[in-house]
Amino acid sequence: MTCCALCKADDATDVAVTPRDETVALCAVCADGLANGPTDGPHWQCLNDAIWSTVPAEQVVAWRLLKRLDALWANDLLDIAYLEPEVLDWAISGLPSGNDLVHRDVNGTVLSNGDTVTLIKALPVKGAGFTAKQGTAVRKISLEPDNAEHISGRVEGQKIVILTKFVKKS
Repeated sequence: MTCCALCKADDATDVAVTPRDETVALCAVCADGLANGPTDGPHWQCLNDAIWSTVPAEQVVAWRLLKRLDALWANDLLDIAYLEPEVLDWAISGLPSGNDLVHRDVNGTVLSNGDTVTLIKALPVKGAGFTAKQGTAVRKISLEPDNAEHISGRVEGQKIVILTKFVKKS
């Protein structure tokens, strides 16, 4: 009987780790988390040990799961984990394409690159010495690829990062 490389549960099956097609034995829960994205819960605490594996394919799977978890402890673990450069490149290359982050405004409307948004409150702009006024239109926004709560755009000629909870789509 094969055990899961991450959580050590019984009844694991081999799963390909793209794009190299090496395999890792994963239980049903870990395989589902890898395919569909994990949800924060006690099961994923096993990644605390798995990220330090000496097997590159296991490190890649653990890194990908940690990257997709929306939890502070997962981000902290990613900050201290070390992967050899070629292993890190492998891990990054297999992340879902198109980044599965969805940027939404204060009303829950999905934002896209190039949209125009309006500020719903006055925002002090750190380091620029001015306040972006409520009602200011920000045209041709860019979505931040690593954080669904951040967009960037130009206000008064300055490129700034804005939290999505302070904008509504125009």
